[in-house]
Amino acid sequence: MPSLSRIHLVIACLFGAAGVALQAAGTHLASPQATTAGQFLLVHAPVLLAGTALRRQGLLRERAGALVLSLLAFGVALFAANLARRGLAGASLFPFAAPLGGGLMLAGWLALAATAALPPRR
Repeated sequence: MPSLSRIHLVIACLFGAAGVALQAAGTHLASPQATTAGQFLLVHAPVLLAGTALRRQGLLRERAGALVLSLLAFGVALFAANLARRGLAGASLFPFAAPLGGGLMLAGWLALAATAALPPRR
């Protein structure tokens, strides 16, 4: 079973690839929502990479950091997927998917700040 660090790294890479694809699709299909979804994915891919590296270096608590990065990744994925679906297919994933994803993303950022403020365990 892959470690959570490896899973976060794979998710970050998939966010990057999907972000590039959605930026291109949004531009070529004149879909501002797809473009915005791509932007969110591209902005958060390096955050997952850096957060994973910080966890591995011991600068973020291992379990708390893993949970926070998972929360952030899930929020970004839900938010971006809903925007992309609306922009490219004209339909939402489910009612209130974007606000739920956005709320989880915001909670993830605040939890990341709180986790970063904790002294690392040695």
